[in-house]
Amino acid sequence: MRYLFIVIGIGLLYVLWREVRKIPAKLLTLMATAFIDMVGLLMIIPLLPFYVKTLGGSGVGFLGAHFGIGIITGFIIAAFTVAQLVSAPLWGRFSDRVGRRPTLLIALTASCIAYLIFGFAGSLFMLFLSRIVQGAGGGTVGVIQAYVADSTAPQDRARALGWLSATTNLGVALGPVLGSFAIAIGKRDLMPGPGTLELGQAAPGIFAAALCLINIAFASRYLTESRDSSEHVPVEGEVRRSSREAMWRVISHSKETSSRLIWTYAIAIGAFQGSFSVLALFLNARFQVTEQTIGYFFMYIGSISVFTRVLLLGRMVDWLGEAKLSRVGLLLLGAGVLGMPLARNLWMLAIAVALIPLGTAFTFPCVTALLSRVISPRERGLYMGMQQTYGGVARIVAPLFFGWSFDTLGVSSPYFFASAFIVATLLLSPQVKLVAQQTATTTPQPPETPQPVTSRSPQVNRLSSPYYADQERE
Repeated sequence: MRYLFIVIGIGLLYVLWREVRKIPAKLLTLMATAFIDMVGLLMIIPLLPFYVKTLGGSGVGFLGAHFGIGIITGFIIAAFTVAQLVSAPLWGRFSDRVGRRPTLLIALTASCIAYLIFGFAGSLFMLFLSRIVQGAGGGTVGVIQAYVADSTAPQDRARALGWLSATTNLGVALGPVLGSFAIAIGKRDLMPGPGTLELGQAAPGIFAAALCLINIAFASRYLTESRDSSEHVPVEGEVRRSSREAMWRVISHSKETSSRLIWTYAIAIGAFQGSFSVLALFLNARFQVTEQTIGYFFMYIGSISVFTRVLLLGRMVDWLGEAKLSRVGLLLLGAGVLGMPLARNLWMLAIAVALIPLGTAFTFPCVTALLSRVISPRERGLYMGMQQTYGGVARIVAPLFFGWSFDTLGVSSPYFFASAFIVATLLLSPQVKLVAQQTATTTPQPPETPQPVTSRSPQVNRLSSPYYADQERE
């Protein structure tokens, strides 16, 4: 049996290598940049509670109230998320105007500064400041997704986004290992001879900052601009919305296709990640999983996720199309989350959990790819950033609700609620089916103004008119 697993593993690695060779050089550079950035981030995140405990002791008093280490850690972690939510649409709009490459380079520089602040933090305030700076520079997920959309044909975007997320998943797996290694290095004397030089707890921050500097140098040398300036020439009569106006439009015009896609993404990812906020408690209560064994759970999910996004996603998009596949993904994700509390043993749990990475791989890249089709290239960064903002708000609110549900309604209740929310997003998808076959912009041209057909993008001009005719008929 062992040899069979070895043969299967070698076969999967061979197929994985063949798939990687298909990735365009431009996207491969972006993926390398995103991978190194994620490694640096995950070197820091798992260590943050320990740093809070070291600097905060038993807690702090403020205005007559006592705040324990747990709630202080929560505030510091939330500071990153809030800063990221606020900055995401701003970075998106900035990248639409200036370019994706300079935006990413500025964000990487902010991350480097944040790592140094973290490494040399001597107080809780400095830790808090490091997370604010990191979050402000980290609101560029939408910019990275816009880069992918700029660099790929519409029919290849879901596949490319799957490659990108698989790369960042590898960074998530490697980062904590390097963070622990940096801690070990920090305790060693690095100075030969009678002198001493110990980096101490500054080591992870210094290592992450050094890695970020390497990433900046790499991106400066090899990362090219993806934004086509010809697509960003102002159109006569076009109204350029501010970030605030665009944010409100998702609510006030919730029936628009772009709004439906953003709501689908936000609700589904909030329900999925929110329910996972109490995952360790659920697994411990139902299956006696401990802190020593829960790592195998995430390794199992991560492995399926990487191979699904690299090996299956592209083929499934070619077969079903992005719109149908996103609905299949929502059903799989909802079924997997529902199956967790219904499982009676670890084997049943393993089967249910296997559906979750399949569902996330089929849902979120496809929804993002569809969103890139229905928005103007001139607002692509803005809307990709807004998708991250709404998803981030959901990731803040959902854990609070599911935590309350876990405490008051039972350990299984968060997963019943999450499954219901995920499946309910299918009600948002009927009008989305047209998107899979059509490319459009948010500011259609008047019918009497002919669009010049270029050798570069004949499909875009050919498909734009039928799309808007269909949109008006809905």
